[in-house]
Amino acid sequence: MTGLAIRVIVEGRVQAVWFRGWTVQEATARGLAGWVRNLGNGSVEALFAGDEAAVRGMVDACRQGPPAARVVAVHEYPATAPEHTGFLTVR
Repeated sequence: MTGLAIRVIVEGRVQAVWFRGWTVQEATARGLAGWVRNLGNGSVEALFAGDEAAVRGMVDACRQGPPAARVVAVHEYPATAPEHTGFLTVR
């Protein structure tokens, strides 16, 4: 299994639409480690780490998000895997 870690910033209507909860569910279902949080500018930031195909699939899923979200951009950045396992909401 090849490991990959990617940090994303998701822009659009992504706060107050259950984006963080959806991200935790989706990332956990894919067996990913990482975290998600709201940013002060209305965007959502997340770190996904794990199997390369699962990380890529999660990043692709963020381009759509949960039903109430309206994603306009997803920016990807290389990252280092977190030291914890599991997927968390952080502040």
